[in-house]
Amino acid sequence: MTATPRRIMLQEFTPTLLPRAGLSPEAGEAIYRTYGPQVEVEFPTPRTGDQWSLRPLGWVGQLPVDAGLTLVLQPKTAIENLFRMLEYAYDLKSFRFLEGTVQVASLDDLYERLAHILAKRVLNRARRGLYRAYMDRSDRLPYLTGRLDLNATMRRPLSPDLACAYQEHTADIEDNQILAWALATILRSHVCTERTLPVVRRAYRTLAGAVDLTPCPAQACADRLYHRLNDDYRPLHALSRFFLEHTGPTHQAGDRTVVPFLVDMARLYERFVAEWLAAHLPPELRLRRQERIVVDGASELRVDIDLTLQDVTTGETLCVMDTKYKAAGSPAADDLHQVVAYAELKGTHRAFLIYPVAVPLDTLWGTKHVRAVTFAIDGDLEAAGQAFLAALLRALGR
Repeated sequence: MTATPRRIMLQEFTPTLLPRAGLSPEAGEAIYRTYGPQVEVEFPTPRTGDQWSLRPLGWVGQLPVDAGLTLVLQPKTAIENLFRMLEYAYDLKSFRFLEGTVQVASLDDLYERLAHILAKRVLNRARRGLYRAYMDRSDRLPYLTGRLDLNATMRRPLSPDLACAYQEHTADIEDNQILAWALATILRSHVCTERTLPVVRRAYRTLAGAVDLTPCPAQACADRLYHRLNDDYRPLHALSRFFLEHTGPTHQAGDRTVVPFLVDMARLYERFVAEWLAAHLPPELRLRRQERIVVDGASELRVDIDLTLQDVTTGETLCVMDTKYKAAGSPAADDLHQVVAYAELKGTHRAFLIYPVAVPLDTLWGTKHVRAVTFAIDGDLEAAGQAFLAALLRALGR
């Protein structure tokens, strides 16, 4: 009889102490070496009271350590708020198919519910026919298809086959490859239970019959061209991007190849704030996200500014903003240097650091006025957003 895998529950930014016997040296070293960027590990010493100390570093999700142990990193914010942040960050809110999903009780439940939605939608699209496109192909065939490739034919004049260049109407295109890769990633994560796995497997097998399994980066899901023939792929790719962005590199746990499920809360917070602000700004203001500035063309030195706010009428840059997902405390000197440099590059005197908690900061740095503003995520997100926007507009004199 197989023993039930042990799950250690950890909360974001909060140290969890375990007795020396509560974690084997091999497991502790595996966590330290494999998940060091996600979990701070302190080995048992007199300083720790001869205990293990595990502290998640701004990540939430599920980390397989070995066949018998999984770390579950829980967010400080409520799962409901985490879901709302994902809605904005991945534009899921506009698709109107997630009613009831917010009632999930845990991060695993959220992952599983979204996986079920993706699989069902893939199956629905497959029943109506997968989107196909004409792709250029070249091959040696026993009959002429398309046009004869004379150069390739002359290189092998004795071959009985003809070198043909032709177009094939195929479903094996990136639109469908993204979906197949996302479903394969879900299956390898081992997060879903038997409630959802049969549907995910069926959707994957449906695609596998028409699409080669091709690795697709999460970025492939963004900035795609949609039209009347494939517009219903838009929400499928948005969901696929969620799964592809929040899975870590493949990891061997016992005899299973698994994919850790991880949400980088700093990245999610940054994207959530940007999307919320873009949706709620007054019409006379324009938000620019991840604006790339060339600092030195000779050395190809560039910086990407999180957020800049412009006056629509004049085109003036009113301020620069940088999001910082930190638990508490005062702003780091590096944060101040960074946002002041951004303000200098954009020729504005106003700079803001955006935190999820209240941080005391309202100071002049040379000619730059640097302030901290709060977009809290531990309560009602819409109310917190309105308070954040009001504070920002007051600081801008609007």
